[in-house]
Amino acid sequence: MELNAHNKNEYPPMHTAEHLLNQTMIRMFGCERSKNSHIEKKKSKCDYFLSAEPTTEQIQEIESRVNEAINQNLEVAVSFVDKNNVPESIDLSKLPSDVSPTLRLVTIGDYDICACIGTHVQNTNEIGKFKVLSSDFADGKLRIRFKLENSPYSENP
Repeated sequence: MELNAHNKNEYPPMHTAEHLLNQTMIRMFGCERSKNSHIEKKKSKCDYFLSAEPTTEQIQEIESRVNEAINQNLEVAVSFVDKNNVPESIDLSKLPSDVSPTLRLVTIGDYDICACIGTHVQNTNEIGKFKVLSSDFADGKLRIRFKLENSPYSENP
């Protein structure tokens, strides 16, 4: 099986939290997954295109919903599928034009599924607490900056 090469070394809890944030944004605002993100161990940011600025209460709701998903102790599973047989619900717009014939799908319980070659935790109980640090909105773009607190993740299980 041939997959595209991966040029990043993500911190698995933060990268998995990004997936949960993306799905939360889709559910709350009907927007697309973040196409511009910067995911690091200490803090991260994701951009979303929205028709209106979210309220302070909505930003708090985003944080709450991501933490609710984390606290469900959802299994993170990987599967492989031919790129011509991907379920319609999966957004492939971020994939490179030279994507391999086989795609790797990452499923987080019944909360999220997407094509991804990054590293993830095995269960959301390894993520810790998701905390929105700040957000700003300009020209239809919402930027959310976030971090994780108290992650029990260990790179040497």
